[in-house]
Amino acid sequence: MLSVTRVRRVGAPLGLLIALGTVAGLIVIVLTAINPVGTSIGFVLSSIAMTVVVLSYLWLDRWEPEPPRLLLFAFLWGTSAAVVISAVLQIVLEAWVHPAGSSDISPFTLVVGAPVTEEAAKGVFLLLMMTGVRRHELNSLTDCLVYAGLIGAGFAWLEDILYIANGESVAESLVTAALRLIMSPFAHSLFTTMTAIGVWYALHRRSAAGKAGALLLGYAAAVLLHGMWNGSSLLGAGAYFAVYALWMVPVFALAITLAVRSRRREQVVVAGKLPGMVAAGLISPNEATWLGSLKTRKLAVDTAHRFGGKPAAASVRHFAHRVIELAFVRDRIDRGFGDQRVTALLHEETYALYAARATSPALQHMAGFRAY
Repeated sequence: MLSVTRVRRVGAPLGLLIALGTVAGLIVIVLTAINPVGTSIGFVLSSIAMTVVVLSYLWLDRWEPEPPRLLLFAFLWGTSAAVVISAVLQIVLEAWVHPAGSSDISPFTLVVGAPVTEEAAKGVFLLLMMTGVRRHELNSLTDCLVYAGLIGAGFAWLEDILYIANGESVAESLVTAALRLIMSPFAHSLFTTMTAIGVWYALHRRSAAGKAGALLLGYAAAVLLHGMWNGSSLLGAGAYFAVYALWMVPVFALAITLAVRSRRREQVVVAGKLPGMVAAGLISPNEATWLGSLKTRKLAVDTAHRFGGKPAAASVRHFAHRVIELAFVRDRIDRGFGDQRVTALLHEETYALYAARATSPALQHMAGFRAY
C-alpha cells in the first residue's frame, strides 16, 4: 500500500473565529440598541457592498485558492480585532489631544491618528501571516493582496455601519451610505494593499534591515493614502472630489493592474514547473496539458464530473490544487529561498500529490484526456 503523508492544515482555530465573530456581533447589537433604524440601513447596505468587494477578491484568488478558514480569519480580523484595537488607540490619542474632552473628533486624529492606528491594526494580521507555517501560504503577491482586501472589507463593513447609523435622519444615513458604499467601497482594502505590497517585498529580502524597510515603506504608503483621503473631507467638496478623481481612482487603477498581472504570473509560474514534474514522473504529459490554465482545469473537472459525478470532479480538483501548491514550493526553492522548512514542505507536498492521485480513480479514467 502506498504510504503518504497528510499535507499540513493551515488555518485559524474555530474558537478564535467564533470569538472574533462574537465581538463583531456584539458591536452591531450595541449600535442597533442606540439607533435601530440607522443601524439596520447600514447593516443591509454595507453587507451588500462588501459582498461585492469580497467576491471580487475571491475571483482574484481563483488560480491558487487560499484556505477558507484563513480567508474568514482575515475578514473577521477586520470586523473585530482591527476595529477594537484602532478604536481604543484613537480614544487614547483623542484624550491626549483634548484633555478637557470634546464631542467632535479633532482634525489631527482624523488625518493622522486614524490612518496610523487603523493601518497598524489591519496590518498586524499580515504580520501574523509571515510567521510559522502561515508564511508558506503567501506564495505570490496575489495572496498578499487577497488577504489585505478581505481585512479591509471586514473593517469597512463595520465602520460603514457605524457611520451610517450615526445619521440623525434616514436621509442623512442614505447620503452617508452613498458616499461610502458607492464611491469608495474598496477604500480600506486599497489602503491595506499598500501594507500587503510591503509584506510581499519583505518576504523576498534576506536581511532583517531589508525586511523591516519593506514593511515600513508599505505601512507608510498605507498611512499616507489613508490620511490624504480623510484629510480631503475636511477641505470641502471640491477638495474631496479632486482627491478622489486625481489620486484615489488612479491608485486604485494601478492596484487593479498590479493584481491582474500578479494573477497572470501565478499561471506562468505553474506552467513553467509542469515540464519538470513530467520529467520527474509526478504528472503525465497528458495531465500537463490541462493543469496550466484555469480554462483547461475547468474542462478537466467538468469531464470528470460527466462520468463520475461530484466525487470524481472533487478529486480531480484536489489533485490540481496539490500540483499548484507543489509548483509554488518548487519555484521558491529555484529562486534561492529554500531553507530547511521549505525543503521539508517540498517533500510534504510531493507526498500529498501522490496521495491525491492514489485516492482519485477518475485520473486513471482520464489518462488519455488532453486539453489540446
